[in-house]
Amino acid sequence: MPDANRQIVLDQLPQGDRLTAQHFRLTQGERPSPGEGEVLLRTRYISLDAANRAWMQGATYRSALNAGQVMAGGSLSEVVESNASHLAPGDLVFADTGWQDYAVLPAKRLAKLPALEPVTHLLSIYGIAGLTAYFGLLECGKPKAGETVVVSAAAGAVGSIVGQIAKIKGCRVVGVAGGEAKGRWLTDDLGFDAAVDYKAGDLRRQLKEACPDGIDVYFDNTGGPVFETCLFAMNNFGRIACCGAVSQYDGAAPPHGPRGIPGLIVTKRLTLRGFVVMDFEAQRERALKDLAGWVADGRLKVQEDVIEGLENTPAALVGLLAGENRGKRMVKVR
Repeated sequence: MPDANRQIVLDQLPQGDRLTAQHFRLTQGERPSPGEGEVLLRTRYISLDAANRAWMQGATYRSALNAGQVMAGGSLSEVVESNASHLAPGDLVFADTGWQDYAVLPAKRLAKLPALEPVTHLLSIYGIAGLTAYFGLLECGKPKAGETVVVSAAAGAVGSIVGQIAKIKGCRVVGVAGGEAKGRWLTDDLGFDAAVDYKAGDLRRQLKEACPDGIDVYFDNTGGPVFETCLFAMNNFGRIACCGAVSQYDGAAPPHGPRGIPGLIVTKRLTLRGFVVMDFEAQRERALKDLAGWVADGRLKVQEDVIEGLENTPAALVGLLAGENRGKRMVKVR
């Protein structure tokens, strides 16, 4: 086992500009050793998410990142050494290791993951992406058969799953994504009823054509102009699941938010609910059972975007923020 531990450090915080690979640097240190009640983990796949960028702006549901720190991030990791009875070498866990080859963490925070193939599904459909889509749509959006569901960032890790679950539940589904190719993928491969290309201009007209009867449920991954346009197209008693705001994470802050919100929410009796996946931990097993069943019977397709090499992680995150990926983007460390 190598003694070196490669680490990607957040060398400097973006100051109102877009994130680039130059904000990071690759360093190398010694492999750590676990103490009492700890385990040594070898990182196998790093999860890339828009939230990685949000953490650079300040505290969220976790502490803000500072320059000089190992870049934070979750990973699918393998136990190498264990000083805990419930974990053994070879076990797989999901852990907050950061962007590095090895990490030592308290074992009490970790749970053994089931053995399955491909193991990458533990990061995508059976990981945070799949669970976020499941709970955000079903518990926050509460769709009913026959309703119109719109999801932004529809070709991404969460959005692509949201749309497919909505179809399973008997809804009409419209995905908002960037570019004709992604739109065709959503409709031809994933079964969406229509796709809207936010890069093509006149978003309001496109959305009106795709949703002539209005929107009942909007799953928001982007914030910004897409959120504002969908907000004004909502039907009475519509529900909005607020998952993320990737359009506002990278670069300068927008000059203002949507106007007229309070009156619109009142007159249309809208429900807006923000959430994080940890809110639904008690229902996790039910969700995983449903997701596994839909994958097994072919109603839910899993799309993964795997980048090779720890050194390519910064560029892979920058690309994700630019919308390069389809489905769940992750980095295979070795």
